[in-house]
Amino acid sequence: MKLFILGLITILSSHQVFGGPCDNAVSISTSWPGGYTATLIIPITTTVSSWSIDVTFTAAISTLEVWNAVSTTTDKKTFRLNNMSYNGAQNAGTVFNTVGFNVWYPSSNAFPAITSVLFNGVNVCSATAPNTAAPSTAAPVTTVLPTAVTVTTKPPSPTTVNTVPPSTAAPTTVASVTTRAPGSCSTVASVSSAWPGGLTVTLIIPVPISVTSWNIDITFSATISGLQVWNAQMSTTNNIQFRLTNMNYNGAQNAGTIFNSVGFNVAYPAANPSPTIVSVVFNGINVCSAGVAPTTGSVVTTTQSQAGSTAAPASVTTSAGAATSTVPSNSSVTPLNTKYNYAEVITKSLLFYYVQRSGRLPTNDNPIPYRSDSALGDVGQNGEDLTGGYYDAGDFVKFGFPMAFMTTVVASSVLDYPLGYSSAGQLTNARNMVKWASDYFIKAHVAPNKLYGQVGDGHADHSYWGRPEDMTMARPASFISTSNPGSDLAGETAAALAVTSMIFSQVNATYSAICLSHAKNLYTFAKQYQGLYSSSISQAGDFYRSSGYGDELAWAAVWLYRATQDVAYLNDAKAYYNQYGLGGAGEFSWDSKAAGVQVMLAKLTNDPTYINAIKSFCDSKVNQPKTPKGLLFISQWGALRHASNIAYICLQAADLGINSLAYRKLAQQQIHYALGDTGRSFVCGFGTNPPVRSHHRSSSCPNKPATCDWNTYNSPAPNAHILYGALVGGPDSNDNYDDNRQNYVTNEVATDYNAGFQAAVAALQTLAVNGQLI
Repeated sequence: MKLFILGLITILSSHQVFGGPCDNAVSISTSWPGGYTATLIIPITTTVSSWSIDVTFTAAISTLEVWNAVSTTTDKKTFRLNNMSYNGAQNAGTVFNTVGFNVWYPSSNAFPAITSVLFNGVNVCSATAPNTAAPSTAAPVTTVLPTAVTVTTKPPSPTTVNTVPPSTAAPTTVASVTTRAPGSCSTVASVSSAWPGGLTVTLIIPVPISVTSWNIDITFSATISGLQVWNAQMSTTNNIQFRLTNMNYNGAQNAGTIFNSVGFNVAYPAANPSPTIVSVVFNGINVCSAGVAPTTGSVVTTTQSQAGSTAAPASVTTSAGAATSTVPSNSSVTPLNTKYNYAEVITKSLLFYYVQRSGRLPTNDNPIPYRSDSALGDVGQNGEDLTGGYYDAGDFVKFGFPMAFMTTVVASSVLDYPLGYSSAGQLTNARNMVKWASDYFIKAHVAPNKLYGQVGDGHADHSYWGRPEDMTMARPASFISTSNPGSDLAGETAAALAVTSMIFSQVNATYSAICLSHAKNLYTFAKQYQGLYSSSISQAGDFYRSSGYGDELAWAAVWLYRATQDVAYLNDAKAYYNQYGLGGAGEFSWDSKAAGVQVMLAKLTNDPTYINAIKSFCDSKVNQPKTPKGLLFISQWGALRHASNIAYICLQAADLGINSLAYRKLAQQQIHYALGDTGRSFVCGFGTNPPVRSHHRSSSCPNKPATCDWNTYNSPAPNAHILYGALVGGPDSNDNYDDNRQNYVTNEVATDYNAGFQAAVAALQTLAVNGQLI
């Protein structure tokens, strides 16, 4: 939507500042040792049909990764950004804010501030003297905008410029998101995404007077099913009117700012008309204009170019009449001209993680109709609450070690490729997916030197075929401690929470600090009391036996260094790298993090030692003979998982300028193999001839009251529900594959299988948006 602002006002901004002359034109959203992410915010004073932007830094940098522009440079200090074919036209009176970039520089160097931004030759920066200090992480600051500006606060609405290139493929019909012109609640309620039965809304409220606390009363046109709110507490008595109250960290709001950090997902019966917001009252003042804005509009035609894609339906019914998952459509996403629809893959992969959730499921955030509350009796040996987290695979055990690895990988992709998720309309869902795991890890870390690492008996669990909601077997909980250590488990969990702290640092500072505190304590525990977790949690060795803990110690240390910039962690990571011989690696998996340590150290230090190590790893995978149809085959068990994990690691290496073309080609080939290049898809609910009999209990079970047992397992019929987004184990070394529920080697799914796969797709989506895809 757009806000129309007359006169000089200040707008609340979440960007970090470095005190330089270009604070008004550059918004820094995140930073780390050796890099930061920035967005340009440029008022357009004259209508133009093309543009160039010259950005100058205080010193030469290593790399500039740009989106929505073409970048050139001769000295790596001044860069020229030229418009793409789809965004050259910019209208006077608007603010152009869709061009951004990642800045990479040697972490030992001073922070490279931006000293000049020229838009078509005109310097749009203010005249304050530059300061080359690193960006602050303090509370949000304000930015002054010129008179009578139109600020585009949500990309893209029907009247704004698209931030991704338009596709030239044949059109398909999907639901659109629209808001009425100013003169209604559309001026304060921005709908960024909609699907049958739900919407995502952000509130954008001008603050007329300074306050130390607030409440917001929202009224809908009809009863809704639920409201999932972030950055506020919520209460309701009738599911029509909702009161949102400030958290302890965001009650203070200054006069003249725009308050835009509160949002929510609206859930309503998909058969009903979409509810509209008829009133938004901020501390007793109705901030809506006269009239009522529709939150969704009619069906429109948009384009989609994706070979062999399965469009995401509102719901699907099998021949037996069993309803499948509701799949949100990315109605606000402009598809890219890529062979496969990466945005659809990301959306559906996140749906798979919804299916795997354990514990009490929120009624306003559960798009999986066949899943409900389960394992509510999960407790520790002293009665500690261990509900939540993710079921591991086709079973219902919560294995902490692979769950932590999955979380680290997915969270790292949200951190490093946010554009991949945001351009798919899934950034909030991706953060929430990570938080479901991190919430559980925080619960499981019951004391500084005590961490629960498994809930459930793997053998008893595997003797049961049925729904998680119907489980009755005992679910014992096992932990590591000073007398029964597990440096690998504690280290991986520390890494997961360190990355999670970074992806929430700009969204929920309080939660970010909690995650980081647990990460530090877990790392100290892992370092001080060393041992294999699978020796301490004996049953874990039957399912996820660890081969060593040196890589997890280094992995945790390097992520904590990135999260804290404390060089002590970097020194630890380097020491472990040498001590445990992490310069060589054959794979990247829940049990082997060496390749991940290599690419992270290369990224954070620019040291040739680590650059050469990750180059050797990825070069070996490029040169390794593939299967007849092109799969990089590492192991029979989870073959596609291994190929996807390597794709993700080598995409990161490519971003560092190491054999970029070859590594991106390798990654794209491996991901496309999974998506359909062999003539069939290996992702449930996506593409041509996808798997329909995955080794997965809950999706195989028909709706209640029908029985689900070993007869269901033995049935040749497809699973009762489509397990959208799940990557199966995959074929053998000769590309043979059996879509057979009883074959758990080729056809089981797992949370760690999807982690590297989803992360690699998010990286490819980022490259596609930036016009860098091969």
